[in-house]
Amino acid sequence: MEQLSRITTSQLEIAYHAIGDKAGWPCILNHGFPYDVHCYDECVKLLIDAGAYVIVPYLRGYGPTRFLLKDTLRSGEQAALANDLLELMDALSIEKAVLAGYDWGGRASCIVAALWPERVSALVSGNSYNIQNIPRSTEPAPASEEASLWYQYYFHSERGRRGLEVNRREISRLLWQMWSPTWSFSEAEFEATAASFDNPDFVEVVVHSYRHRFGLVAGDPAVSQIELQLEKQPHISVATITIDGNVDGVSGGTAHHAHKFTGPHQHRVFDQAGHNLPQEKPLEWVQAILDARQLAN
Repeated sequence: MEQLSRITTSQLEIAYHAIGDKAGWPCILNHGFPYDVHCYDECVKLLIDAGAYVIVPYLRGYGPTRFLLKDTLRSGEQAALANDLLELMDALSIEKAVLAGYDWGGRASCIVAALWPERVSALVSGNSYNIQNIPRSTEPAPASEEASLWYQYYFHSERGRRGLEVNRREISRLLWQMWSPTWSFSEAEFEATAASFDNPDFVEVVVHSYRHRFGLVAGDPAVSQIELQLEKQPHISVATITIDGNVDGVSGGTAHHAHKFTGPHQHRVFDQAGHNLPQEKPLEWVQAILDARQLAN
């Protein structure tokens, strides 16, 4: 990717890559956990050829993105991620953009699309409706689904926090392998991303994220009003293409989320794809973005 840029928001200095002609159509690509901007390396080239102006930010707690103040809560909650995305758009004077993401990045994208639809041209979301229903987070899921969430429960404990601190690469590599069983990533590919986990706030942001989503810790008062709106599980009205991988080791499929999308909507399943959809299937991911733009017209 091109040279790294930085811009200041209310809580962060966000590091991001901006690629392509600024006169092109804005497209913001948001990564998940435990991944980073490199999941979009192949996608960016294809999007530039299609006339996009592409922004790829490092989420809070990843890579060169930094908190401005020492005493700011290192929150990883969904409202904070969405607010970061909205403030990034404001700081870059991007009035409206195509948003695409999965996992944490899909969550931020879905929330902005749900609460500020006027800012979103179209949406591509891995695993469909990613907005957490925190008030219902204590309801048990089927045993097979609970087993796939072991890492979340691990991070609820002090042992898990210490484990992530000491073994962040080992844990992340294992999750890549479990979640994308048909993806033969190289050690170089993994290490390119794993460098982002050396961010000094990575552990605290991740631990807070997986504790907050189960109501175990308080959120950041600065985004509490957003969290209140998310308790209503708002529908998404913008043109959307949602995607699952048919061998995703952490999601059992999300076609049943269709009722949450009240605008033009398509659901796709990528064959022999796991959780890291854009890096495993860049051609198909980019096609979904282009098709979502057409769906909006």
